[in-house]
Amino acid sequence: MFGLNYFLYPWGYILQALALVHAFRRRPENYWYLIILMGGMLGAAAYIVIEVLPDIGLARDAFTGLGRKSRIRAVKTSLLDNPSAANYEELGDLLFEEGQFAESLAAYNKSLGVRGDSLHVYYRRAQCAMELGDFQTAVTDLEYVVASERKYDSYRGAALLAHAYTNTDQSDLAEAWFLEVTEISTISETLFNYASFLRRQKRYGEAREWAEKILSKQKTLPRYLKRRERPWVQKATVLLKEIKSL
Repeated sequence: MFGLNYFLYPWGYILQALALVHAFRRRPENYWYLIILMGGMLGAAAYIVIEVLPDIGLARDAFTGLGRKSRIRAVKTSLLDNPSAANYEELGDLLFEEGQFAESLAAYNKSLGVRGDSLHVYYRRAQCAMELGDFQTAVTDLEYVVASERKYDSYRGAALLAHAYTNTDQSDLAEAWFLEVTEISTISETLFNYASFLRRQKRYGEAREWAEKILSKQKTLPRYLKRRERPWVQKATVLLKEIKSL
């Protein structure tokens, strides 16, 4: 192994360095560090093929982000001549994708001020409010969305309503909605929010059970979905540690 690294010097070490930089940023499973360090160039190459190449899509997202910023400027210019609900909605969506939640919420407010019948705008405005910590506003918007279409966004609207109820100390309503949604939905966001609700209620055994479901379902997911699920796995792991320490 070391002879091969010597023969390919310095490329083997460069490949290892690149693999380690990516690993420190992306936080893969811990065994990858051992493979990279002990496996030399072959270990680093294996990591790059399995973990790095799928991240090429992230570069595409970065270019999409550049295009989005350009589109934001174009829509803002259009609004000077045509302050329509559709233009404000598009601006809100673009700003939402950029993570500019306060600005996005302001755009959605203007959209609803022109035409107040878009469930999508109410739904996104609620998500902005939640990101900004205003759960009471989120409750009002989500109640309207779910009352209009109970299955909105494959029941994610109802799941977020349950989470908003949790954060406005409406425990009975939160639990009722969580019980309904978890009969249908298995997305990790919902499972984690329900586990967090149960922990808040000091129902630690149940909270642990729901958090563990997030970890258990990883066993059957394809690799690309595991990568997408990683933030929720990390949150569930932290939650389980907190429960264990109580």
